[in-house]
Formats: sequence, C-alpha cells, structure tokens
Amino acid sequence: MFGIVRPCRHGLCKGLYADWMGHLCGLCLALRDEHGHLSRLVTNYDGLLVSVLTEAQTPAPTPRRKAGACALRGFKGADVVESEGVRLAASVSLLLAAGKVNDHVADGDGMYARRPLAAGATRLAGRWSSAGTATAGTLGFDPTPLTAAAARQALLERIPAQRPPGSAAAPGLRELTGPTEDAVAAAFAHTGVLAGKPHNREALEAAGRAFGRLAHLIDAVEDLADDRASGAYNPLAATGTGLDEARRHCDAAHADLRAAVNALDLPRPALTRALLVRETGNAISRAFATAGSQAAAGTHGPGHAPGHSPGQAPGHSPGQAPGHSPGHSPGHPPGDPGAPPGRRPPKRDPGGLLSLACAALTCCTCGLYRPAWDEDHEGSCCQRFDCSGYECCGNCGGCRHCCSGEDGDCGCDGCGCD
Repeated sequence: MFGIVRPCRHGLCKGLYADWMGHLCGLCLALRDEHGHLSRLVTNYDGLLVSVLTEAQTPAPTPRRKAGACALRGFKGADVVESEGVRLAASVSLLLAAGKVNDHVADGDGMYARRPLAAGATRLAGRWSSAGTATAGTLGFDPTPLTAAAARQALLERIPAQRPPGSAAAPGLRELTGPTEDAVAAAFAHTGVLAGKPHNREALEAAGRAFGRLAHLIDAVEDLADDRASGAYNPLAATGTGLDEARRHCDAAHADLRAAVNALDLPRPALTRALLVRETGNAISRAFATAGSQAAAGTHGPGHAPGHSPGQAPGHSPGQAPGHSPGHSPGHPPGDPGAPPGRRPPKRDPGGLLSLACAALTCCTCGLYRPAWDEDHEGSCCQRFDCSGYECCGNCGGCRHCCSGEDGDCGCDGCGCD
C-alpha cells in the first residue's frame, strides 16, 4: 500500500484521531503478536484502512484492548483495535511487503545485488509471504491479487524495453495502475465479508480501485522530479503524462472514490469518510503543490539538497513520504530507454534492509515524530490531541460543536465536511 492517508490533528478531530491511532497501533500489535517483532516493519498508514473499513460496516464498536506505553505514542498507553479487520490489514501489509522485497532482489537493486543480503532478504520475504497467506486463509481471504501484483507491475514496466520497434504501444497509464487497483479492490471487498455486509462488495471494490489508482498516481507525482533526475522509472514520464493531465486523472479517481464511499452501507461512517474522502483530497492538493513548486524551481526547490523533496523528513528515500515504507505499493521500478532489454537500472532506495528498517521507524509516528508538512511538527504530544480552534467547516461551527456523536465520532457527516 501507499502512505497518502496520513492525517494530523488539524485533519481529524480529537475523537476520530484517537480512533485512527487505535487502528494504527492495533495493526502494529497484531503483526507483533502473530508474526513476531520483525514483522512490525511492514506497519503502514494506508494498510489500516482495511481495519477502518471493517469497523465502519459493523453497528457496534470494534473491541479494543489496553496497550502499554510506547515510545511512538509519547510513552503513553492506548486503547487499540483487536478484530478480524486488523488481522486482515496485517495480512495485506505482509503480502505487499514481501512482493516489494522480492522485486528488489530480482532486479539486484543497490545493496540487494550483494548475495548475502539478497539471500537474507529473500528468506525474510518468504516468511512474510507465508505469514500473510496463512492469516489470509484463517479469514477466508484469497491473497492471489496481492501476491501477483508485484510481478504484474514489474512485467508491465519492462514491456517498453522488451518490445521491438514497430510492436504494439507501451502500456497506458490506466494499464500501469491496474495491479494496484486490483490488489486494493480485493482487500477492500473482503472487509464486507468480515463485517457481514456482502451487499457492500460492489461498492467496496469500486472504492478499492479508485483508491489504488489515486494512490499510485499521487506516488508518481511525488516522485516525478527525483525520478527524472535519476533516470528511474515513473509512470507519468513513461506515458508522457503532464502534471495537468495527472491532476485530472486524480480528480476523477477522487470523484469515483467519493461516489463509492457514499454508496456503502456504513453504520459508523465518520472515520472512513474522513480518511477516504477528505484526507485523500488533502493528499492530492499537497502532492501537486509540491510538484508544481519543484517544476517552477527546476527539479528541486531552493535550499533543498539534491534527492530531497521539500518537506521530506531525514531518513527517507528521495520523494518518499513519511509512512511510505517498502511494501506499501506493489512496486514502482525504474526504467531507462537505453537499458538492455530485460534489465532495468537499479532503483532508488539503495539501502537494502537498512532502509526498510529506517522507514519502519517513521511509518507509525503517532507520538514522537511528525513530518515537516504537519503544523504540529514542533508541538508536544498533548497539543496534537487538542482540536480546539479547528473548524472543520463553516456550517457546524467547529469541531468542539460537532463532536457530540456516539463515542466521540464527529457528527459532521450531514454538514458537508468531506
């Protein structure tokens, strides 16, 4: 999965932000409890959407359990989600991470070209794949769309180099986003099975395809300047898609996502709508604002070192957003028109398993670390939970007046807050 849904306290009110953290920490602890501490490396922001969707379709709140103090929560305890939905999120995260690591090994990227590291990474990916598949089996989930996504993506991105002159055209943008769309659609659709809402399947698949397409496009927009500078593969550059056209594709995907969410039968819709509609809209605006400033400045804005995008936190690969660790996407391998057929040049992210660990340290940053784009980057943990003064729309008068729903859920659903 990707890392585009990363709300801060000004994106969610106090009750919803606490619920979001309950799903995030629940995913991390589910990975630890069932698959060991090392599996927590695959915890990611967007993976928890599977858990959120499952809870949204159930009339009663999902069971919580008390979790001890954690450094990433500012050494505080928390009530975390414990459910089949969070186990499905763990399975999805493990399977996609395994595919990503195997893709790096197959291409010999960076340190993965070293045999000892490649062998260790292959064994780790095998364990993650087996663990994710086993968990999926206990939940009645067919993991095939997820396990096949990385291989399909890599094949599509190799096609331009493999096809001789005069052959059929290279894949279009929608074809390139296809594996991501299929993987996310399958994961989203199974939440309806877990929640006992099979009639939601069609809308869930539509939401998954729209979100997968949107996430893939936003990731490409965020990486575009750095990919051009390094010669890495980027679907926008490969298909000749400019930023204006990419924005139209994103807006269309966002409209499809909104329509699909509106079509869902959700007894508890607040957090789902906040994340899948409002926060994805914020992600679009953020990505294109940064890409536009980079284009105006030449590749990188003034005052930024080469290979670092404005607002990028230390320790991330170029263009990589906080919360976007390996395993979040089914793969964005680079390409080079001058590369030999069947062989792609090394990808970015040359740090091997070390970069995977570094990304994990910032992927669940619920207490200590906040990315540079967050207004509370320098604020304390307590300040991040204070929603005073935040007005979610002009019709309801601010969060302090509309967060009177059951269990602190924001009651903004009827006043146009999306």
